[in-house]
Amino acid sequence: MQPKTFNSTNKTKRMVNSKIGKISLGALLIAGARDLRAQYAPPPPPAPFPGFLNEYLRKNDPYMNQWDFGGNVRLRYEVKEGFAIPGVPGSLDFRDHGADVDNEYFLSRIRFHAGYTDKWWSAYAEGRSSIAVDDDRFAYANNPAIPGTSAYEGHGPESDRIDLHQAYVTIGNHKEFPLSLKVGRQELSYGEERLVGAFAWNNIGRVFDAVKLRWQNELFAADLFTSRVVIPEDNQFNVNNDYDTFSGVYATSPLIPKHSLEVYFFSRNSSADAIAAEPRPQAPQLSARDIYTFGFRLKSKPGELGNWDYTIETAGQLGSFKDIRLGLNSPRLDQEAYMAVIQGGYTFSDLWATPRLGLEYAYGSGDNDPRDNKHETFENLFPTNHKFYGYMDFVSLQNVHDVRGILQLKPHKRVSLALEGHGFWLADTSDNFYNVGGAPRGGVATTPGTGYGINPNYSNFVGTELDAIVGVAVTRYAQVEAGYGHFFVGDYIQQSLSSPNFGSRDADYIYLQATISF
Repeated sequence: MQPKTFNSTNKTKRMVNSKIGKISLGALLIAGARDLRAQYAPPPPPAPFPGFLNEYLRKNDPYMNQWDFGGNVRLRYEVKEGFAIPGVPGSLDFRDHGADVDNEYFLSRIRFHAGYTDKWWSAYAEGRSSIAVDDDRFAYANNPAIPGTSAYEGHGPESDRIDLHQAYVTIGNHKEFPLSLKVGRQELSYGEERLVGAFAWNNIGRVFDAVKLRWQNELFAADLFTSRVVIPEDNQFNVNNDYDTFSGVYATSPLIPKHSLEVYFFSRNSSADAIAAEPRPQAPQLSARDIYTFGFRLKSKPGELGNWDYTIETAGQLGSFKDIRLGLNSPRLDQEAYMAVIQGGYTFSDLWATPRLGLEYAYGSGDNDPRDNKHETFENLFPTNHKFYGYMDFVSLQNVHDVRGILQLKPHKRVSLALEGHGFWLADTSDNFYNVGGAPRGGVATTPGTGYGINPNYSNFVGTELDAIVGVAVTRYAQVEAGYGHFFVGDYIQQSLSSPNFGSRDADYIYLQATISF
């Protein structure tokens, strides 16, 4: 067998491709760091790590730079006390007695991928195995009952033992031409992921079967996409929801001095069949709606305002919404809702651990009368809520005021710490207290003191949450993380669970996590 020879043209081409790859990677890392300043970010690895197999192959054959093989393993143990356990009768968030509200379980997730990049096209495939052990939650509780679906205990909502996570093809080269096309199963992530995100904290995550066009030049970049969300189902190959279409345009521009501007329009169109598209979905599907969301996000560029940083984001919604609280055969309501987030911080760059103090206010509108012809509760779309409204995952950006205080510390280049506090109020007591998945706790009415529902005479103060998180980059391929949260119940929760057979209590949360890349 003859040894390979490399002419000067190939060598130059490899050098150019390598530089382009480094520039692109650097841009992605900078963008990611910019978006993560408002919430806890794990410490970066002490050195870049392309993966064991990639290192071996690229060392022995420069042509292997076009290939990418690798993955990661994430292990997490969670302890929850005072949390509702979907599928367990009577189990409610913050219930003190009369039902089980304590759950401990172990989650593991393995992702493994293979990719190939040429000058004008690339392909990527990623498999995933998500396993849950000792999780008491039902995979699908079916409460309230949806015709055409059935309750399923399984191994819990975060178990999907083997499936295809991503598989897509990209055509285009933004160094040569501003337009590219990406087709296939893929993650969608925009802004800070308040409205559209990959939900990476979840043991399964979120992907879409999508077609996406991207225009990118020095003046602006814009994505134009249409997609259908994929429904997780353990022991079944995951398919998308044929009756739930999500489309949009998301544009970014650096032309405002010292700032980046993002403008977006999203359209979510679901028919009456969407809610029962699959018989046992592990992520409950939504009722019929046509929601049109338009908004913008303005963010200061790192270092452009000295040690200060800030972000403003707001969005409005129009369209129609079927509120199943009023019955599956109820007419659609006019959607009229909005959200707003403002956050700012100051980094003491000259002090030990470079502390950053931040303050944030987030508002999601609520409905002041569920029986009129309007639905004024903001639709949270496809968010990664875990990063924003408390790490205990009780709250979404719906019918809520959230005041958040943040202290972030980096005592060592491999260590990051975060302390956060939240105060939560209902935006309108004529609407529900929504969970992190966007589902209302309770219905239109409830017997006083025996659960959540719509109680206009109750206090709007939900409670406060304190969180502490620490992360350590042990090596360039291994990372550990731990967190603790405590939720102090407020007057609204105490009144909702005031019956002697229920009672209310604070909630506690502990997690330990390790991530290993390979």
